[in-house]
Amino acid sequence: MAALSGFFSHLYTMTIVFFTLLIIETIILLRSATATVCKTKKRLITTTQYLKLIEEQNPTTSYKKNHHHNQQHHHVDEATAVECLVCLSDFEDGEKVRKLNCNHTFHKDCLDKWLQQYLATCPLCRTKVLPDEVVADFHQLQNQNQVEFDGSDEEMVFLLSALHGYFNGCSAISEEETGRQRERGWRW
Repeated sequence: MAALSGFFSHLYTMTIVFFTLLIIETIILLRSATATVCKTKKRLITTTQYLKLIEEQNPTTSYKKNHHHNQQHHHVDEATAVECLVCLSDFEDGEKVRKLNCNHTFHKDCLDKWLQQYLATCPLCRTKVLPDEVVADFHQLQNQNQVEFDGSDEEMVFLLSALHGYFNGCSAISEEETGRQRERGWRW
């Protein structure tokens, strides 16, 4: 009788694990289906599209030291900067730089990284580089990519390991309880 009881206990545990996995798979399927519907309703901007918009608004140029020194000879102002105020290093001849509409100049890569991580504003004066709705669409896609199930099995492995530990604990308790009941002379 104890063997039959153990069999039904394990069958019960396996049934719960099966239905739990079925529910998890259903939730993942529903999340990805609703995310697809949301994506079609609003056009989100990818990183490539975002950088292309920045390039269209503020084209990349090559830095020329002589050109800036001639301008500086008369007076020094922010429009004739000789260093990138994001990374604080001097501009070198031929480096790719971006001059914003506010006349602040930065290394192309420094500014592009800044504009992707923060609001699309000048790092110095906070003048808008792109419209708010473009920035919001870009950041929404970035946030969605971080929250959504990305196809990796890490979440599933974590959940299954937690379930495995839970059900192993349950089966250990039930075996321990069964052993105590046998000692007391209980019959099934």
